Amino acid sequence: MAENVTPRVRVPRDATAGESVSVRTLISHPMESGQRRGSDGNVIPRQIINRFTCEFNGEMVVEVEIHPGVSTNPYFQFDAVVNETGTFQFTWYDDDGSVYTETADITVA
Repeated sequence: MAENVTPRVRVPRDATAGESVSVRTLISHPMESGQRRGSDGNVIPRQIINRFTCEFNGEMVVEVEIHPGVSTNPYFQFDAVVNETGTFQFTWYDDDGSVYTETADITVA
């Protein structure tokens, strides 16, 4: 498991039915490509977030496959249409098998 991995999300607290809301996510992660060498001359093992998903009330909103070319601390921003009050669930999958999750609630009036 990577050290000091911190997922952060920003979702509006409320919206009107059918409104498109902006969702922003950031995860603090070193994203080591496996192509660099350390000070000892040995290759630093690959360790990246390789997949990101976002679900709203159990329905998939976004699914992203991530490759080594993505920079440290990957950031995603996208719009989602909300028709009902619910919960966004964000999940990041690491090469080492670690899974990081975060949730955010939104109230629809």
